[in-house]
Amino acid sequence: MAELGMAAAIGRQGLQTLIAVVEDSTDPRVPAGARVCLTLLAAQLRLVNEQILDTDRLIRTNARSTEVGRRLMEIPGVGPLLAGALVGTIADPKVFKTGRNLAAWIGLVPRQNSSGGKERLGGITKQGDRCRRQMLVVGALAVVRYAVRNGTRRPWLVQLLARRAPKVAAVALANKTARMIWAIMTSGERYREPSAA
Repeated sequence: MAELGMAAAIGRQGLQTLIAVVEDSTDPRVPAGARVCLTLLAAQLRLVNEQILDTDRLIRTNARSTEVGRRLMEIPGVGPLLAGALVGTIADPKVFKTGRNLAAWIGLVPRQNSSGGKERLGGITKQGDRCRRQMLVVGALAVVRYAVRNGTRRPWLVQLLARRAPKVAAVALANKTARMIWAIMTSGERYREPSAA
């Protein structure tokens, strides 16, 4: 479209602008041959968008259909996609002895480089379930971003953000969220927001 002198912003709004230009048969900027092909592409994009929305609705419905899924979605940073993925993947959370074991299975625990009685912790191991780890980190990034903009009642997160970069804090929060997920799945309790200090 840029070759035809039409440029639009990246993203959904820019795409909608270009589709409107393509579908406007009176617009002289789009040649007739190109208009036919581009109209077909626009129809395919609409179909894919509808399929994505249908799949999203199905995921939300499935996540809300289980008691565990509803309890997990109460945790900040855990949405329907992550809750559904965890409920579907972890049939029996008691397989993991502790929340740290679940976090290690996902790949969110620090690498240990210990020698001579000195314990040194490195970055996260990144071994384990990559998809779940990415979803946890993305959810934690959203919580950190919200905390930076609007503040938070979590004293632990406030102190961590004062010492570390936001992405490092997000990975630490993802680790903590994985441990909370294990606790909620095994105990049957609901999420309780930590009190402010």
